Amino acid sequence: MATPGPHDRTTSNSPTRRSVLRAAAIGAGAVTLPSVLAACASGSGAGGAGGKTVTFGSNWSDPVPKKGIATAIAGFQSSSGYTVKTNTVDHNSFQENINRYLQGNPDDVFGWFAGYRMQYFAQKGLLGDISDVWSGFTGMSDAIKAQSTGLDGKQYFVPLYYYPWAVFYRKSVFAQHGYQLPTTWDQYIALAKQMQKDGLVPISFSDKDGWPAMGTFDYINMRLNGYDFHKSLMGGHEDWSGPKVKKVFDTWRELLPFYQQGALGLTWQESAQALQQKKTGMMTLGMFLGQQFGTDVSDLDFFAYPAIDPANGQDAVEAPIDGFLLSHKAKNVTAAKKLLAFLGTAKAENDYLSIDPTELGVNSSVVTTGYSPLQQSGAKLVSTAKSISQFMDRDCRPDFVSTVMIQALQTFLNNPNDVDGLCNSIQRQKTAIYATEG
Repeated sequence: MATPGPHDRTTSNSPTRRSVLRAAAIGAGAVTLPSVLAACASGSGAGGAGGKTVTFGSNWSDPVPKKGIATAIAGFQSSSGYTVKTNTVDHNSFQENINRYLQGNPDDVFGWFAGYRMQYFAQKGLLGDISDVWSGFTGMSDAIKAQSTGLDGKQYFVPLYYYPWAVFYRKSVFAQHGYQLPTTWDQYIALAKQMQKDGLVPISFSDKDGWPAMGTFDYINMRLNGYDFHKSLMGGHEDWSGPKVKKVFDTWRELLPFYQQGALGLTWQESAQALQQKKTGMMTLGMFLGQQFGTDVSDLDFFAYPAIDPANGQDAVEAPIDGFLLSHKAKNVTAAKKLLAFLGTAKAENDYLSIDPTELGVNSSVVTTGYSPLQQSGAKLVSTAKSISQFMDRDCRPDFVSTVMIQALQTFLNNPNDVDGLCNSIQRQKTAIYATEG
């Protein structure tokens, strides 16, 4: 698949990121490939052929979101009389094997992401059209619908929640040391240096799973070069060996002395636990970081990623959307669509959010009176942003991210002194990949 197409962000199905999440925010205030595929195949064959059973492939594998999804699914089962056979697969393994999963024997319904990551598979014919399901939805904004729509104008995605990325910290740690929230890069670096003097590891950081570092790249890029350049770079329209991208890596290098040791061997959960245990001072991640705090996130807060170039300020926010898709090979389409129709309701979102207080509902009828201060702050951050991105691994071609960018970012973290060579290598591989159909 060559550009334009899903890489062309000027399509009518691609509103500004701000419009997508702003409407929602205002309304809301270690598995090997063979075992993954075997699990998915067995899940699909277990009752998905029709009748009152629907199979569901879930990538919500951590304890809190897993329980949240189970609560939402239980609500569907009790109200509909249908049985859902859930096949939960480790989140990272699910992502890494999604192509083979969809082309093999997938479940009827499965968890995935909005925007380009959905459009890519829809265009390849691997998803089922759910426009008829969408026709019955209420409480979904036009912007949210657009992020659920393929390039052919049909709907394929049912959103459940979104979560902003920011720099998280413990309020009690900042109060203890008298730390002030930084709004600029220089203040951020100065705070990190002070944390070192105070015996803290300044920044929790991990990239064993290959994707957490993408959020830091995205933010530095948007703060340096602006949202429009970031969007164009993710769409395959910019030169990765150019001076703007090299400056992103050169700037990022300033942070490396303040990171946890052995970051490439740590999962995001391990780094988040270090923050929870007050061993580290800050961490750039999505609001789901709070899952490592259990149900009490009262001491957890965040600040917007610091400004670098005043021309761009802190205008852009990264806020991905998660939800559900219908497989093109669904064996029980009727039951699958009933499940998807339920998952698009405020009740389903309320059921999930009753367990996981680290996400934000997209349906305008979601009950927000129970939102924690953290959730309220997250909704405000998104609603006031001028631009909203999804995430590198959601805004780029999946093959480019999986075969080039994961390794490239880990190479940089391991050896940050050859930025020129790194960027030239990324550009060579990008040229070859984008010259193919995809």
